[in-house]
Amino acid sequence: MERSIVHMDLDSFFVSVERKIDSSLHGKPVIIGGTSDRGVVASCSYEARQFGVHSAMPSRMARQLCPQAIFVRGDMDLYSKYSNEVTEIIEENAPAFEKASIDEHYLDISGMDKYVKNEMLWTKELRQTIINQTGLPISFGLSQNKTVSKVATGESKPNGEKFVVHGGEKLFLAPLSIKKIPGIGGKTYPVLRNMGIEKIETIQSMPLLLMQKVLGENGASIWRKANGIDNNPIEPYTEQKSMSTETTFDKDTTDVVMLERTLIGMVDSLAFDLRKLKKVAGCITLKLKYSDFQTHTFQASIPYTASDHVILRKVKELFAKNYSRRVLIRLIGVKFSNMVSGFNQINLFEDTEEKINLYTALDKIRMRFGNDLIMPACGELRSEKLAKEEIKKLDKKNAAENRT
Repeated sequence: MERSIVHMDLDSFFVSVERKIDSSLHGKPVIIGGTSDRGVVASCSYEARQFGVHSAMPSRMARQLCPQAIFVRGDMDLYSKYSNEVTEIIEENAPAFEKASIDEHYLDISGMDKYVKNEMLWTKELRQTIINQTGLPISFGLSQNKTVSKVATGESKPNGEKFVVHGGEKLFLAPLSIKKIPGIGGKTYPVLRNMGIEKIETIQSMPLLLMQKVLGENGASIWRKANGIDNNPIEPYTEQKSMSTETTFDKDTTDVVMLERTLIGMVDSLAFDLRKLKKVAGCITLKLKYSDFQTHTFQASIPYTASDHVILRKVKELFAKNYSRRVLIRLIGVKFSNMVSGFNQINLFEDTEEKINLYTALDKIRMRFGNDLIMPACGELRSEKLAKEEIKKLDKKNAAENRT
């Protein structure tokens, strides 16, 4: 059976939500993100993009490019709310879907034309349902795989629809810029341009082995995408996806300072793992097991994020609010859930350009040398190797003091 994959993407999602709340923003260049010169752009309207503004750009540069732009700080709680509304509508109608990020979904509607109606007509009606019920503009692409559908969505924006017939994938992709291929970013694009490659049709005519020789396995992946080949399945969305960690203490404790240090280390480690997976979490859970073996969990929803300090703020709130018994604690744990792919690794509404660069630099160091090399000074978690080294240093210091 031929596959039919839909990619749906909300148009300028953050801006569209703000315009829904404040109609005076319609038709004007709007920038969502840090309002100070040290902030960054999280999202911008199509009117602002015409001036060269784009996401992750420093706010001071965006203001220079588009002085008349209206800056809005942004509200992740509000955006998460509308994202979940769209997901609920899709879940009610689609046989299988994957939530790829806060503002995009993949749907597998293969074979639906045998039971209901034309697949394109069905998708058009679903899109209109989302628009009617949420008031948000959304575009979609329909083809036989995820890559081509995503590119088709980009070509249909804003507020449009695009259908690529089965067998017409290469013809559709050929005249487009290589920038349209998912996975070609700031590092790969210059390499290909230096080879004289500008259009996707050039890659289509190249031998697979040549692409592999130049870019390794990534080159093979790009060659397949350029030729409209993508067999990746839809990964069904589930709010059960999670990651967690917990610590059982050698001795039960009520030491609040030590418990908070442990939580800091846990959040720091989990958030790094979350960013490595290029995911964000929308829910956190605090777990406490007392000396009498009673276990309690406390859960809270958060705006989709992978930022240590944003998550830690909520974890500390949960701990301060719920650890009131002052009973000895045997175990403490943290879990991230409601995880989705994509989006930004830090809070673009609160963080400065310097903080974003710091996150990026720290993650690069950890990716290369290990997670335990750098961590919060007040964190409690340590690798076994580092802990042993610290003990050895302490023993040597004590021995020296005893000799004197």
